[in-house]
Amino acid sequence: MDSGTGKTALITGASSGIGQELAKLFAQDGYNLVLVARSDDTLDRLAEVFKSNYGTQQVTVIKKDLAEEDAAQDVYNQVKAKGITVNVLVNDAGVGLYGLFATDTDWEREKAMIHLNVLTLTQLTKLFLYDMLARNEGKILNLASLLSITPTPLMAVYAGTKAYVYNFTQSLANELKDTNVTITALLPNATDTDFFHKAGAENTKVTDEVQDPVMVAKDGYEALMAGKPKVVPGGLKNKSYEVLAYVAPQEALASLMHEKMSLKPDPAEETQKEKSSTLAWGIGFGIAVLAGVAIGVAYNNLSAYDKARYRYKAKSWGNALADTFASVIDTVADTYENVKAKADQVVPKKEVVEKELEVA
Repeated sequence: MDSGTGKTALITGASSGIGQELAKLFAQDGYNLVLVARSDDTLDRLAEVFKSNYGTQQVTVIKKDLAEEDAAQDVYNQVKAKGITVNVLVNDAGVGLYGLFATDTDWEREKAMIHLNVLTLTQLTKLFLYDMLARNEGKILNLASLLSITPTPLMAVYAGTKAYVYNFTQSLANELKDTNVTITALLPNATDTDFFHKAGAENTKVTDEVQDPVMVAKDGYEALMAGKPKVVPGGLKNKSYEVLAYVAPQEALASLMHEKMSLKPDPAEETQKEKSSTLAWGIGFGIAVLAGVAIGVAYNNLSAYDKARYRYKAKSWGNALADTFASVIDTVADTYENVKAKADQVVPKKEVVEKELEVA
């Protein structure tokens, strides 16, 4: 512990959910904190907890509605005026909005969401990244979402903002590859926070599948500290969903996500609809599995020399992209070998248990 003693992490959206869990992890590692959120009372209480539980030396609280015009500049100015050097920036603050875009949702709320999720995040990144590059030291974590890689009806604008965050972060990861500054995108599945309530989506099917924010924060923190360009928390289930998002037709993904984001049905209708949903996801997941097996077979059939030559060529295409792609290939290949080994041991007439792939 105490690996970050003397350094400072600035965390937006720190008053609850993933942001609060990330703040705890920084506090445990000896970081000083700058906590930014709309509720200063909550932040003040957190500051006292961090000081008493973890011995945090300095906790600066900034009350700010980051959906306001020039909010990012104001936060930056306050930090500079206090003489604080931000070594780690965590852009966690974000909101969602549920409903049909054309008829259900309110433009003023959508505009505020775009400002918070996109404009403020971008400006905070620009302001603090400039200083990090001047020192040639620093880390940034941007909260994207698994929805950033798939169309998401009923939360179209939110998913669009997260697609921007993911693309923006991966672009900067490439720009920064020859520096000591790293940037990481965190792509969680639906998480057990107040997000769905605030978005007006608390009665959607996806809320039955939420994940622990402690786990999400831990995976994000570890990836940030390792300098990885992205992380999908939650193990094989969510990584399989990521593969599905890359290989399945966008029209099919949109239909599947529409089903997941729809309101929970009446009990009488639930059984029939769940059968349809399971079949649809089974088909979609089958596409991902077939694609993965094809890649795995091709890669495993290469000689050791050809694998090494492939990696050398991949490196020449771009360090960050090549590392990520090679890692995906290795993961798929390993998964293929494990599945094949298990298949060889299957006993005839063994009962097969089907599990529905969970997404959000």
